[in-house]
Amino acid sequence: MSTKIRLAKYIAHAGVCSRKQASRLIDEGAVIVNNRPANHIDHVDEQDQITVNGQIIKGTAELIYFAYHKPVGIDCKLDQNDPASLYHHLPTITRVYPIGRLDKDSRGLLILTNDGELCNQLIHPDFHQPKRYLVSVNKSIDAEFCTKMAAGVPVDKQITLPCSVEKIADKQFSIILKQGLNRQIRKMAHYCGYKVIDLYREQISELTLQTLNLAQGQYIAINKSDIIK
Repeated sequence: MSTKIRLAKYIAHAGVCSRKQASRLIDEGAVIVNNRPANHIDHVDEQDQITVNGQIIKGTAELIYFAYHKPVGIDCKLDQNDPASLYHHLPTITRVYPIGRLDKDSRGLLILTNDGELCNQLIHPDFHQPKRYLVSVNKSIDAEFCTKMAAGVPVDKQITLPCSVEKIADKQFSIILKQGLNRQIRKMAHYCGYKVIDLYREQISELTLQTLNLAQGQYIAINKSDIIK
């Protein structure tokens, strides 16, 4: 007899979405277990009938991974009715979703996968997986700016975690984050009196765009070991 596991974990293993996103779907009433609305304490296995947004899910999906070089102007929300949505630029062989979204005005590395557990490992701050960005701003950077950004500043009613910030040109710096608040770098820079002109993510964990040699708008199949050791 198989061991029953928590519903959100089962949904993540089935390749539908991350555990966090699964919990949100349960809250929204989009998950049905054995013909009744699901709740968070449900434990399930393959003998149970589970539907997410009306679609039956079963077992563990074949896990796949892609790297995508996102251009400016692509929205990471998976909305098939939006011509600018990432939905229209994904591999069509199976359902994948982005890990660590970039806002529409930002560019660089995205990881696309159906591996909900990997998503949790990469975006949860407890795992401390680094993400490196190159950022251009509207005026010259001084040492005080780098020190202030690195120490942590108020964003969305909390202080950002300490991070690495290095000036690399008069109006450009690199920053390595281990958390992912909404529009975090833009909000951090704004607090310090700067406006972000260009934001480019070049690295997530072990994976870098430089080694992939991907043109903007291209994606390539990768292995999980390329991302995290």
